[in-house]
Amino acid sequence: MNAPAVRRRRLPAPVPVAPACLGIKLTVKMMTMYPRALTLPQRTFFLFGPRGTGKTTWLHHGVPGAAWFDLLDLRLVLELSRRPEAFRMRVEALPPGSWVVVDEIQKLPELLDAVHSLLFAHADEYRFALTGSSARKLKRAEVNLLAGRAVNRWMLPLTAGEMGFEREVEDLLTFGALPAVCTAASAQERVDILDAYKANYVREEIKQEAVVRNLSSFVRFLDVVAVANGQVVNLAGIARDAAVARPTVQGYFEVLVDTLLGAWLPAYRPRAKVKEVQHRKFYLFDCGVARALAGRLHERPADAERGPLLETWVLHELRAHLAYARCGGELTYWRTPSGSEIDFVWSRGDRAVGIEVKAARRWRREYGRSLAELERLDHLRSCFGVYLGHEVLRDGPIQVLPALEFARWLAQGRIVG
Repeated sequence: MNAPAVRRRRLPAPVPVAPACLGIKLTVKMMTMYPRALTLPQRTFFLFGPRGTGKTTWLHHGVPGAAWFDLLDLRLVLELSRRPEAFRMRVEALPPGSWVVVDEIQKLPELLDAVHSLLFAHADEYRFALTGSSARKLKRAEVNLLAGRAVNRWMLPLTAGEMGFEREVEDLLTFGALPAVCTAASAQERVDILDAYKANYVREEIKQEAVVRNLSSFVRFLDVVAVANGQVVNLAGIARDAAVARPTVQGYFEVLVDTLLGAWLPAYRPRAKVKEVQHRKFYLFDCGVARALAGRLHERPADAERGPLLETWVLHELRAHLAYARCGGELTYWRTPSGSEIDFVWSRGDRAVGIEVKAARRWRREYGRSLAELERLDHLRSCFGVYLGHEVLRDGPIQVLPALEFARWLAQGRIVG
């Protein structure tokens, strides 16, 4: 019996995006065009996220008039290091109900003791927003994380929904979604911003914090990891290609995770009758940063890049939705020794959603075989395919969506949540 025909529905053509404005109005334009999906907590909170994702700009708009402690200012750090009581004295001089922002708290984690003391002594009189682009010092120093008196929030690069679903997927895969990149006036300016991001990351986050002993070996490691972005991690192979010891490679991955430049994607472990592969995948947090680290910014993405880049973008959209909607659950991937694979599985309780990503302009039935296999085993409640075409399709149990339409469904809560 012939398989049922794939049902098709064509989406309207994408709307062209107007170029971003120039000069000093850039930040204002960014916030006007791209309001963030993250809502401001009404109590003290940590706001974590990689450098350049817009944490500071968002707080300037979200808590205007807040008392501001910018720990990227070396003079302020030196002053508070010598006289830590000065922080408490300045806060206690503020009127009740004031917001206090401590930007890049990992630069002076000892201030968390003062924050904790102020919260204990004054109850809800003051609210603190504590930003950080690195969790490394906070973890290693075993500092005071406020014992439940603060909630955690995350800021990631811009989502398709925050940009009004207007940016072309090709542009997102090529340059990523950092706010400064999205508001740049030209492709060359985007390249310059991402090149500077790469250089500044190595210099500021790695060299200044002295988290690696040999900077040149870490740079070689970054080159290898950027090329292997989105693949199952083979520590021995990466160590060989980067010419560093395997234990060193393990430590370098910890640096990337702690500085929020990348994330692990573990293997999904359903109660299936086949043995699942247990190795983890590693993804950098942004397509543009991944291409910058790989030295590929000056060329359009090659065909071999598109698959990992599209997966990186879909993972970013999923992580951002989970962070902003706070719907919980875990993201994993599924792969068997026979080679069957599903790129992403979101699971929470007894519910699981499978997502297969293909950097192809036409959806083929074989793309959904792994999804259908796990769905038949009753491990998936719903199945989605994401591709680079322009038609909404139905392939048996699989809802197939163009990339931007997938992002739209995700923002509407129709994928996970």
